[in-house]
Amino acid sequence: MTPNRRSLTLLGLAAASVVTLAGCAGTPAAGGDSGSDGRLSVVASTNVYGQIAEQIGGDLVEVTSIVTSDSQDPHSFEPSARDQLTVADADLIIENGGGYDSFIDALIESSGSEAHVITAVEFSHDWPENAGHEDEHAEEEHAGDADPTTDEHSEDEHTDGEAEGEHAEEGHDHDHEHEHVEGFNEHVWYDPHTVAHVGEAIAEELGELSPDDADTFTANAEELYAEIEGLEGSLGEIAAAHEGAHVFVTEPVPTYLTAAAGLENVTPEAFSEAVEEGQDVAPATLLEALGLIESGDVGVVITNTQTGGAETTQIVDAAEAGGIPVIAFSETLPEGQTYISWMQANIEALSAALDE
Repeated sequence: MTPNRRSLTLLGLAAASVVTLAGCAGTPAAGGDSGSDGRLSVVASTNVYGQIAEQIGGDLVEVTSIVTSDSQDPHSFEPSARDQLTVADADLIIENGGGYDSFIDALIESSGSEAHVITAVEFSHDWPENAGHEDEHAEEEHAGDADPTTDEHSEDEHTDGEAEGEHAEEGHDHDHEHEHVEGFNEHVWYDPHTVAHVGEAIAEELGELSPDDADTFTANAEELYAEIEGLEGSLGEIAAAHEGAHVFVTEPVPTYLTAAAGLENVTPEAFSEAVEEGQDVAPATLLEALGLIESGDVGVVITNTQTGGAETTQIVDAAEAGGIPVIAFSETLPEGQTYISWMQANIEALSAALDE
């Protein structure tokens, strides 16, 4: 098969897998040219994935993130001609997918890029195309919470050309649309477990592009995984203290994180969907939401720093009037933070709010 644009899909979702790209192993970059200083060129749709790529690639990569500010909404972002040139020269592209950052797909098509593409949503247990994988590999996942960078599947399950060919025949090529999927929460970077697998995929792909540095990329991915285990430990502490506590999220950005903390999201789905889509909340839905806040049965309200509106303001006002803590999470990485420090700060804010 020709090593053109292709998204990496997790075959054994709960256990990490090695994605082998036919015709790519042991060769230089098949996509754009490496940087003038010899570093691999990595393009990420947002600075969240850009920072993760920087942590894994270190000085061996040059990372460009397209969306870097909380004033830029990836859902509606309009890229520039410079962004198109950046994508055209990339060796590796990292996108979220699921309709979140469809501008990247447009840039890939318009630039003619043949860089390999890692699509984060495809590593989520909730991604519709992965239905059944979590059951198939549940026993393996819980057998000691194995490091995805060293799992036995990396050695024997997905390394031969036949398996790779079968995988491609299933339709997991990048030549498909990443439209919003009804009922799927595309904000998968708020799920540390998914990010661990994305980090592994980045290390795998960088190692394919620069085989001499593969061990360095793998070691860096293992360090990231160890830090993610720390995040999961902190989430476990919240679950131990507040299992089942109710949270209200004005927009569904943090629900993977709150679920991992053992919390129950009681937000009317119609409310959070309307806010996410920038639409007016139906009056009946707003009354239902305000009733939940005023009942005193909500432990914390979580807002999104990048979305809002009159209905969100009403919820925040009602929460503050009732003495309910309100905290805000963002979609992009705050300046000066790493993915790990950012998520840890979010977890600590959540824990403090629940302890009030």
